[in-house]
Amino acid sequence: MDMYFTHVCLWTTLLAVVLTWAIFHVSNRRKKSTKLVDTAAQERTYGGPDVIIVGAGVGGSALAYALAKDGRRVHVIERDMSEPVRMMGEFMQPGGRLMLAKLGLQDCLEEIDAQKATGLALYKDGEKAVIPFPVEDNNFPYEPTGRSFHNGRFVQRLRQKASSLPNVKLEEGTVKSLIEENGMIKGVTYKNSSGEETMLFAPLTVVCDGCFSNLRRSVNDNDAEVMSYQVGFISKNCQLEEPGYLHLVMAKPSFTMVYQISSTDVRCSVEILPGKIPSIANGEMTNFLRNTMAPQVPQNLRKIFLKGINEGAQIKVMPLKRMSATLSNKKGVIVLGDAFNMRHPAIASGMMVLLSDILILRRLLQPLEYLGDVNKVSEVIKSFYVIRKPMSATVNTLGNAFSQVLIASTDKAKEAMRQSCYDYLSSGGYGSSGLMALLGGMNPRPLSLIYHLFVVTLSATGQLLYPFPSPLRIWHSLRLFGLSLKMLVPHLKAEGVGQMFSPASAAAYRKSYMSATAL
Repeated sequence: MDMYFTHVCLWTTLLAVVLTWAIFHVSNRRKKSTKLVDTAAQERTYGGPDVIIVGAGVGGSALAYALAKDGRRVHVIERDMSEPVRMMGEFMQPGGRLMLAKLGLQDCLEEIDAQKATGLALYKDGEKAVIPFPVEDNNFPYEPTGRSFHNGRFVQRLRQKASSLPNVKLEEGTVKSLIEENGMIKGVTYKNSSGEETMLFAPLTVVCDGCFSNLRRSVNDNDAEVMSYQVGFISKNCQLEEPGYLHLVMAKPSFTMVYQISSTDVRCSVEILPGKIPSIANGEMTNFLRNTMAPQVPQNLRKIFLKGINEGAQIKVMPLKRMSATLSNKKGVIVLGDAFNMRHPAIASGMMVLLSDILILRRLLQPLEYLGDVNKVSEVIKSFYVIRKPMSATVNTLGNAFSQVLIASTDKAKEAMRQSCYDYLSSGGYGSSGLMALLGGMNPRPLSLIYHLFVVTLSATGQLLYPFPSPLRIWHSLRLFGLSLKMLVPHLKAEGVGQMFSPASAAAYRKSYMSATAL
C-alpha cells in the first residue's frame, strides 16, 4: 500500500511539474508575442517606418526613393555605406534607362563620367560585326542608347538621391535576422554602426541585399546555381577606338567583354567555365589571361586588354549564378534584385529587370493607404510575381540561352548554332534589329524571343544540311534541334510558361509600364 501511495505521489508531482512548465512556456510565448505586437504598434504610433529595406545597392536605393515619393516612411539598412567596388552592374541597357527615367532617377547617371553605348560590336574568328540598337522602334519611347559606368559611383548617386528625401533614413548596420511570428515577418534584428543590437519593426520588409544574401533562405527555398565564373580587371588611363560599343569577343572556351566604363577606364572581363580556376595568388590567372585569352582578342582591343595585365591591375573572380524567382509563403516580406532572381550576365540586363520590378511593385502598392493590411499586401505581392513574368522571364530566358550559345565547342551542332547566332546578328535588317531590341530591353516580349530563336535554329540547320542532306548531316540537324529545345524548354518551365505567355499578365505589365511616372 505504501509503495502504491509513493508511486501516486511521484506521478502526481511529475504531472504538476509538466503542467507548470507548459503553462509557463505558453504564457511566456504569449507575453513575448504581445511584446512584439506592442512594440511594433508603438513604433507605428511614434513615427516608425512603413517599409524596412535591407540593402542600399541599386535596388534598395531606387525602391526607397520611389516609395518615399509616394509618401511612405522608409528605413534602409546597409552593411557598408562606402562606395562599392564591383565588376557587375556596370552596363545599363536602353530599357533599363527608360525604367530609371520613369522612377525619376535618370539624373543619377549624370556626374559619374558614364559613357554612352549605342550598340554591340561582335567578333568571331577574325570577323567583326557592329550592331546598333534600333533607332526607329516606335514602341520604345526613349533614347535608344545604353550607359556604362563604375557601379560604385552610380550606387552612391542613388543613395544621395534617396537620402535627400525627408522620409528616408539610410543607416549603416548589419541585419542579423528577420523577426518572424506565425509566418509573418514583423521586422528585422540588426547591429548598428556602434555595435548595438536592436530590433526595428515595419508592416513591410524588403530584402534586397544581393546575390550573396544571407536572408534569402529564411524567406524563399530557391537555390542559386553557379554556371561559370567571370574574371575581370580594369585597364586605366586609356580609351577604346570605339568607346560607344560593348565589345563582345566569341573566344574559346567562352566569351570576352571589353567596354569603356569612364573616359579613362576600360573594363576587361573573361568567362571561365566550371572546373579548375587558375590561381590569382601564384600568377596562373595572369598567365592564362596573357597567353590564352589575349591572343584571341582583336588587335584593336588587345593593347588595352594587355595594358591592365602588364600594369598589375587587380584581378577579381566572381561566380555567375542563375536562380529562378519563387513566391514566398511568408507574409509581410518581399525579396528583390539578385536575392530574388538571377540570370547569366551575358546580356547585361540585371539592373533592367530590377528597375522594372520596382516600377511594378510601386504601382501596385500606391492604392494602399496602410501597408499593415496583411491580406491586401499579400495579394499585391502575388500580383507582382505574376505581372513581372512577361518581361523578366523573357530577359532571363534570353540571357541564359545566349550564354550557352557563346560557349565554343567541337560539337558540329553546337558550333553551327554559335555561327548562326553571329550571322543572324551581323546580317542587318529586321532579324538583327529585332534581336537587339530584345537584348536592349526595348521589346521584351516572349513571342519575339521564340521567333528569333526559331529563325536562328532554322538558319543553323540549313548550314548543317548544306550542300545536300546526307544521313550524317540530317543527324547533326536533329541534334541541333534537340539542343535548341534544351536551351529553351527548361528555362521556360522554370520561369512558368503559363504566366509568361498569359495575355492577362502581358496586359497588366503594359499597364504598369505605361502608367508609371511620366518621363
